[in-house]
Amino acid sequence: MVDRHQDRKIIVSDPEKCSGCRLCEYVCSMVNEKIFNPHKSRIRVISLGPLANMAVSCRKCEDPLCVASCPKNALSQEENTGIIRVNEHACTGCGWCIGACSFGAINLHPDKKIAYTCNSCTNTDNCDNEPQCVQWCTENALQYVTAETLAQKTRQKIVNQLLDIPKTNNNNNSNNDKEEKETEKEKTK
Repeated sequence: MVDRHQDRKIIVSDPEKCSGCRLCEYVCSMVNEKIFNPHKSRIRVISLGPLANMAVSCRKCEDPLCVASCPKNALSQEENTGIIRVNEHACTGCGWCIGACSFGAINLHPDKKIAYTCNSCTNTDNCDNEPQCVQWCTENALQYVTAETLAQKTRQKIVNQLLDIPKTNNNNNSNNDKEEKETEKEKTK
């Protein structure tokens, strides 16, 4: 049983890798709705610019505003996974949960007119410990990770970026200058 919020797995998208192909949307709609229709997907790709895209899905918040905002108590959160469940009989499709979600991860089903969001493929037979959108992403832009793993990867990325900064140490510059001069001399011989 997962008892800490930071141990819950979430789907994260790397905008540097996401091509905007929307395969994740098609896979999600097929797995959950048995139809290729991105409007029925529980993950959504948004364009951040001409060459930047990112997939958005439920973040499994510790105190989800979507659940708190529902006037019919139709939404609940599984304690161990953080997955938001919608009671289809209680949901009236009022949209309060949609407005309350800071990530835009809840949508109104186009046919049923009730709220729906990512279920991490837990209600399907197709889940192999990882949501199907993650498994099918051809660019490896999606990952299913804990918040702690995500934080560690972010720290590693920042350190790598810092290490790529050219060094301005005088000793390094003088050594580089010597190597360049020796190379030039060899070329003229």
